[in-house]
Amino acid sequence: MRRRACLLRAQPARRPCIRRAAFTNFMDSLTQIALGSAVSLAAMGRRTAAWKAVLWGAVAGTLPDLDALIDHGDPVSNMVLHRGWSHALLYLTLAALPLGWAVARLHGESGQWKRWCWALGLALFTHPLLDWMTVYGTQLLRPFSREPYGLGSIFIIDPLYTVPLIVGTAVAVVVAGRRGLRWNAAGLLLSTAYLAWSAAAQQHVAAVAQASLTAIGWPTGQVLVTPTPFNTLAWRIVAMAPGRYAEGFYALADGGRPVQFTLHDRGEDLVHRYAALEPVRQVAHFSHGFFRMREENGHLFLTDLRMGQEPAYTFHFDLGTPAEAAAGRARITQSWQRPDPAAALPALWRRIRGHGGGDGLFGTPAVAP
Repeated sequence: MRRRACLLRAQPARRPCIRRAAFTNFMDSLTQIALGSAVSLAAMGRRTAAWKAVLWGAVAGTLPDLDALIDHGDPVSNMVLHRGWSHALLYLTLAALPLGWAVARLHGESGQWKRWCWALGLALFTHPLLDWMTVYGTQLLRPFSREPYGLGSIFIIDPLYTVPLIVGTAVAVVVAGRRGLRWNAAGLLLSTAYLAWSAAAQQHVAAVAQASLTAIGWPTGQVLVTPTPFNTLAWRIVAMAPGRYAEGFYALADGGRPVQFTLHDRGEDLVHRYAALEPVRQVAHFSHGFFRMREENGHLFLTDLRMGQEPAYTFHFDLGTPAEAAAGRARITQSWQRPDPAAALPALWRRIRGHGGGDGLFGTPAVAP
């Protein structure tokens, strides 16, 4: 079998465009609303009006993310403590009991309180399980462990996952009887099958990445494989090494073509010098080591490398001057970096179709073919 080779090329600078995350947060909430509604309706069946099951499933599916409203004092703490206690499987299981009882009493269905507990428990329970499929990090096992778990096989927004849930639930509300419930069940089945597909595709890309990195003698002990936005056909790869990290993109349409990587400085001296700082320790643990540090214009910058792409990242923190950071007096700020959608979306579509090997976004050629 012919061995894959990887091409290493210098990375040109690309100017990021700063965008707020409101759209991303809204779409993430919509996905959790759709999942909560679908599983609640499936559990309740026709024991109550479909709109009640859908409404309260949506509420339960949203509740865990209300922790995002809590300010923990600085942007780094807000990042690492999100999806914490509110996403713990134990706490959510316990919360289902009073919530189900209260909803049953509210609608005069006290005889159904156990069924309501089951339905809303499923809506609560599946929320962190879906979050676990993303790369962010979900602390499922609190209070026993603060480890952030993240498979990273699906992007936070993926229409192929969300749309079947919305369609199935909408039809079930409109169409009476078992026929409507079958639509809801079909939506759940398709969305769950899509999650399974994403995990299988991730494993395939991981194998390609490992082979490609081995071919150039790059360490393979710390490799991250995550989907690009809105799909599971094009993937981003990050591989850490002492002092450096490599970034590459691979599309299923690439076939046997080698992965091309760009090399970047991790700021190893800064990482060692400021390893004891609380923000650095927090991000190092939360990102499982996929982070970098830089000093620019007299300020220290700390970046989580898992979400975004060079040079624009979602979690990019200004720790202040070295003196302020060392003294713990810095006012930490976060920059939400986003590529310009007018350039990023066409580039993503080209990459999905297998147009790689360039210096543009997602590793596409700078000029569309």
